[in-house]
Amino acid sequence: MTVVDPNVVAHCRCRNCGADLSLTLVDLGISAVSNSYVPIGRAAEPEPVFPLHARVCENCWLVQLDTDVPAERIFTGDYAYFSSFSDSWLAHCARYVSAMIKRLDLGPESLVIEIASNDGYLLKNFVAAGIPVLGIEPSGSVAAAAEKIGVPTLVEFFGATLARRLVHEGRRPDLICSANVLAHVPDIDDFVAGVAELLTGDAVYTVEFPHLLRLIEEVQFDTIYHEHYSYLSLLAVEGIFAKHGLRVFDVEQLPTHGGSLRVYGCRNEASHAEGQGVAKVRADEAAAHLNSAEGYQGFSERCEAVRDGLRKFLERARADGKLVAAYGAAAKGNTLLNYCGIGPDLISYCVDRNPAKQDTLLPGSSIPVFDVPKLVDLPPDFVLILPWNLKSEIIAQLKQMGLNNTRFVTAVPSIKITA
Repeated sequence: MTVVDPNVVAHCRCRNCGADLSLTLVDLGISAVSNSYVPIGRAAEPEPVFPLHARVCENCWLVQLDTDVPAERIFTGDYAYFSSFSDSWLAHCARYVSAMIKRLDLGPESLVIEIASNDGYLLKNFVAAGIPVLGIEPSGSVAAAAEKIGVPTLVEFFGATLARRLVHEGRRPDLICSANVLAHVPDIDDFVAGVAELLTGDAVYTVEFPHLLRLIEEVQFDTIYHEHYSYLSLLAVEGIFAKHGLRVFDVEQLPTHGGSLRVYGCRNEASHAEGQGVAKVRADEAAAHLNSAEGYQGFSERCEAVRDGLRKFLERARADGKLVAAYGAAAKGNTLLNYCGIGPDLISYCVDRNPAKQDTLLPGSSIPVFDVPKLVDLPPDFVLILPWNLKSEIIAQLKQMGLNNTRFVTAVPSIKITA
């Protein structure tokens, strides 16, 4: 049973500039919080659900949810997302660390701060290189995992107040990094104010986030969920940075999470010259009309086509007596399943490598989650890969398990079946 939480209300003004929000990107209906996995023993209890409606600010072009689930409800306590369960993501982070050490000439006298440092997946690489670090992470469970591998971590939310405290303590970083966190903060203005407070001289802030342009072009609506309060373009980020005396001096386009940006920021007075990547992404976004309503219209209808295509495939598989399982209890997968109205009648079970998600029910859809060997114990005809951005990595792992008669399916941006 699900119940709409009466204590969470929609807001009609932009979280950045305060302008009215009237333009819809997509309304995905009512959904459970994507990482709120339900213990089997609590299956009969009411499950809170919330509106999931993404709107566009026509003043600063920040795309955002119009209903905020409190961050404390999502990220504190036993948060189920651990970054270290993706081998490709760990490799990506190791490459980043090597590049930053070389580019910024970091050494034993430097300090690197990561905001939303999770289980220490990235900072451990700096530690191994002898570079001092500090992680900031609001979830106690994942912060404890970071401490166990030698990554000192503050269990707090980041913002201007914490930044001022760190400055008072004399902690001035040479590099601040954050991967996939800027979208996760309800008060994005306070977050960037905190970054500006910490930066001094030529110190650098790098931030990675899924690129709104890729979300729109490739119908990645499943990356919309309550943990992501905002959906970011370079256009919007440059505007937010400028409010706090920061500028973007370089941008890299990355393949991670279906297409991301790594933005390099610094204080206005810093000596960093602007790289060619900035103009390239600005031009791409302008060509896609992200600075006008035109760039956002028609997205809802394209989402509906994905929904209808997936349901048609699953209903045909059921009619043919085929068993379908899902791989990856990913947040994006939960958005997909809930928007499409899919439950255990169409997908028998899901598997995931993360023990924190095993022996639970997926939020909203109530599909049971098991360890990956369940695929061998109860072989499916089809595996729907929910974290489609890791498709190649996942198929290689499952082939090694001997699932040679199983076919693999992704649904975004359209149904694709791989033998």
